[in-house]
Amino acid sequence: MAAMTVADMVSMFLKDNGKINITAFDGSSFGPQDAPLHITVNNSRAVYYLVDHPNDLGLARAYLQGDIASPELIPGNPYEVFKELMALKPDMKKPSPADLARIVASVYSHGIRHPEAPSIEGPSRWKRRTEGLLPHSKAGDEATVSYHYDQSNEFYRLFLGSSMTYTCGVFTSPEDSLEDAEWRKLDLVLDKLNLKPGDRLLDIGCGWGSMEIRAAQRGIKVLGVTLAGEQVKWAQEWIKREGLEDLAEVRQMDYRDVPEGDFDGICSIGMMEHVGFKHYPSYFKEIFDKLKPNGRLLNHQITRVNSMTGKSAGEFIDRYIFPDGQLASPGEIETVIQDTGFEVVNQENLRQHYALTLHNWNKNLVAGWDRAVELMGEPKARLWGLYMAGCALNFELNNIQIHQFLCVRPDDEKMTDTYPLRPWWVEDSTVKPTEI
Repeated sequence: MAAMTVADMVSMFLKDNGKINITAFDGSSFGPQDAPLHITVNNSRAVYYLVDHPNDLGLARAYLQGDIASPELIPGNPYEVFKELMALKPDMKKPSPADLARIVASVYSHGIRHPEAPSIEGPSRWKRRTEGLLPHSKAGDEATVSYHYDQSNEFYRLFLGSSMTYTCGVFTSPEDSLEDAEWRKLDLVLDKLNLKPGDRLLDIGCGWGSMEIRAAQRGIKVLGVTLAGEQVKWAQEWIKREGLEDLAEVRQMDYRDVPEGDFDGICSIGMMEHVGFKHYPSYFKEIFDKLKPNGRLLNHQITRVNSMTGKSAGEFIDRYIFPDGQLASPGEIETVIQDTGFEVVNQENLRQHYALTLHNWNKNLVAGWDRAVELMGEPKARLWGLYMAGCALNFELNNIQIHQFLCVRPDDEKMTDTYPLRPWWVEDSTVKPTEI
C-alpha cells in the first residue's frame, strides 16, 4: 500500500470547496492556490502531534512550535484566521474507521514517534495528581494559580493596559477605550454592591489590585487576596504610590484563610473559574459566613451556555492556560447560590463586553509584540495571542458567556427591605448593552 500524503489525509476530513489551501512539507497540496486561507504544514512533527492528540491540544502544540503556519495569520491576533477556519465546519467529514487506520498506518510506516510537548506546556491532570496537587485543594490551587499568573508583570501590562484588570470591561460603544471600559466595570461592581465610605469590602482573587484602588478612592476599606505572588507585589506597590495604605490592603492568601468577617460586601471577579464545580457549595458558604446580614456579594464569572456540556475545559486550556479550570451554566450557579441561603437580586450577562475586551487585548499584544517575545519567548507570546483570540471568537459565537450575580445575605432577625424597588446602580448609569 502506498504511503498517504498529507493532502490525502486532509481529504479524509475535509471537502474541497475552495475555501482553504493546505501545502505540506512532502510536496502535496490540498485546495486551490487562490483560496482565501492558506495553511502550511512545515514538518512531520506536526502530523505526529495530531496523531497523538487529534484535538485542540495536538493543533496547539504544532502551532506553538511553528510546525503549522499561515501567511494570513498575525501571531498576536490570529482571530481572522480562526474565523476562516470556523467557516469550514460545514465542509468537515467523518472518516471511516478503515480510513483512520490507513492514516495511522501510513504515518507510522515512517517510524513510530511521540514528539515531546513544547517546553511551555504544563503537566497533565494525571501528572499533577501524582505530585499531590489534587484539584482545588489549597496546594493544588496555589500551584495552578501561580502557573498562570506568576508570569512577568510587564508582559501582562503590555496587553491589559494601565488598569491591569484581567476580566472584561463594560463598554458603552465599541469605540470606548479599554481603560475606560475596565474602570467602568469596577464602578459597576461597586455600584451594585452599594458600598459607602467606611464600608468594608473583601475582594477574592484580587489580581493586580485595580479594585482595591477604585474602592479606596471611594473611601471604602478593602482587603484583596490572591495566591499569585507577582500580583501581590504589583498591587502593594500600586497602593503605596496612590497613598491609599490606610484604606486598601492586598495579601497573598487563600480566601478560605481570611480570618476577618462581617464584611459589608464581597466581590469575586474572574476567580470562580478556578474553584471547581463540586466546591461551589463550600465556596458560597464561606462567603455567606463572612458577610454581615444584608451584606452583598457580586460574583462575576465565565459560564457555559447550558448545563448539558461537561464542566472541565479541553486539554489545551488545562495544559496551557487554566489547569483544573471548570465552567458551569448560569442556572447551575444560581441554584447553588440560592441553596446556600443567598437571595439573588440580579443576574447580568456581559458576553459582548468580554469579546470587545479580548479584541483590545489582542490589539495591544500586536502593538507590543517585539517586547512580548523578548520577555516571554515567541512560543508563550503566541500562546496568549492564540488563547485570547480563541476566547473572543467563542464569546461572539455564544459558546461561552460571562455573568454577574448580585446576591444579598438575608437578615433572619429583621423583615426589612435591603434594596430599593428600582436597581440603585442604574439611576445615573450610562452603561448600555453593546452590539458587536
